[in-house]
Amino acid sequence: MPVVAGIDLGGTAINYTIATLDEKFLIEGLCEHPARSVEGPAVCLSQIEEGLALAVNKAGVQLQDIVAVGLDTPGPASATGVLSAEGSTNFVHAAWSGFDIRQGLQEKLGLPVTYLNDGNAGALWGHCVLFGTGGTQTSISAIIGTGLGGGVIVGGNVVKGRMGFGGELGHVLIPYQSIPGIEGMVPRCNCGRLGDLEALCSLTAITQTILPYFLAKYPGHTLAQLPASDAAKRVRGMAERGDAMCRDIFRVQARALGLFFDEMINTFDPDALIIGGGALETGKEFQDWFIAEARAGMPEQRAEQAGIPIHVMPNGDTAGARGAAIEALRTVRGKNS
Repeated sequence: MPVVAGIDLGGTAINYTIATLDEKFLIEGLCEHPARSVEGPAVCLSQIEEGLALAVNKAGVQLQDIVAVGLDTPGPASATGVLSAEGSTNFVHAAWSGFDIRQGLQEKLGLPVTYLNDGNAGALWGHCVLFGTGGTQTSISAIIGTGLGGGVIVGGNVVKGRMGFGGELGHVLIPYQSIPGIEGMVPRCNCGRLGDLEALCSLTAITQTILPYFLAKYPGHTLAQLPASDAAKRVRGMAERGDAMCRDIFRVQARALGLFFDEMINTFDPDALIIGGGALETGKEFQDWFIAEARAGMPEQRAEQAGIPIHVMPNGDTAGARGAAIEALRTVRGKNS
């Protein structure tokens, strides 16, 4: 039975999925293997190959059944999978500089390999769940994690851009000064920009900027006793349980996202907006609250655009691998048409 594999290479784990050519996914939930990208290309590619063997066994198929592989990784990288010469958080080993990870994996596995960055892969999966793999609609996805990833799908196709940096939504500047309750806050992104989406809507933003700002407003809060990185990781859970300060922090993030979505609505007039990532891996009550706050953060829309739906990214942690598999399926179908 011919199948394709989707491989989502993260900083600490590789997630796999296996799909048939008629889009039936044979692995439910996470199928993870440790990532060893910090040890360089040779070790990392061998680790990907090792995990793939375990994944096909879990899916009940054979390695020889795989006809194509879809790979996604964090960037920065070109549209074809050439990693930045300047390195990145996940590819710190010197040998990654300028390395063609798609070509390297293709040679390692002896199979055709397609490539997307992780944000675009997640966005493609969310889009396909809503509209099908053959849909021609437009969607915008924002994926809130350590940073802010995402993707733009126009006419059913991923916008990759000239150099592969299409969909770098985290570095779009927003008019953050209009968010109520953050007067005097200076949200600077790790990239150096002041007031881009990632500087307000990410775990890094909570750690570096938003949590310290609100702790000054809530003297005696229990999170003040913890190291910043540990405290930041507890904000989501406490917000879900109704803690006032932590809700204020997530309200800022939702309002920032609302401003960003307003920009995207006026640029693309999309069919749907999608929010994903760890920030919304919560219960439905909190998800609904967050989406309502994002809508409250949008300037008033035209009557014709006010009903654009906002969805939560389906399948959470597996979205990247599934999107990568869809990209591989499209390649297989293109060659067979």
